[in-house]
Amino acid sequence: MEPYITLVDTNDRVIGKAPKIEVHRKGLLHRAFSVFIFSPDYKKILLQQRHPQKYHSGALWSNTACGHPVFGQEITLAARQRLKEEMGFDTELKKAFVFHYQARLDNDMIENEIDHVFFGMYDGEISPDPDEVVDYKWVNIEDLIDDVEKNPHNYTYWFRQILPRLLDFIENTVNQRNS
Repeated sequence: MEPYITLVDTNDRVIGKAPKIEVHRKGLLHRAFSVFIFSPDYKKILLQQRHPQKYHSGALWSNTACGHPVFGQEITLAARQRLKEEMGFDTELKKAFVFHYQARLDNDMIENEIDHVFFGMYDGEISPDPDEVVDYKWVNIEDLIDDVEKNPHNYTYWFRQILPRLLDFIENTVNQRNS
């Protein structure tokens, strides 16, 4: 059975639920999360390549994990659960920020999300689900910024929107605390 995901208003207040594919076909505003995992020194980021058969954005490189909380599920719990499902590990996550974006994607899908962006650190074993992820890699942040600029078509829409904001957040909060 297709999961029901959380519909929200522009203030991220819950207003209902609907099946995931219907939400994306109609472009209904819904809650989502994006997880970014860094190396302990914050110099590398763990990317995944989405499975080509995903309902949209297949075969593109993206952040470590992402998804939608099922209706009634707490968002941080949903993000950690999805990280474990997609990449095979769990680690503490912290919320960086929340933002809204809209995009028309392949397969006649429309994203209209209030996206909660989480980050964490990890340096252990990675065991991705082959039905979700076809490849993964640790990438030096400087190299990643350069590649996203030169080859944006290789990355998911939301990843390109989040990356500069998240790197600013990390620079302005996490790195300053560690100085």
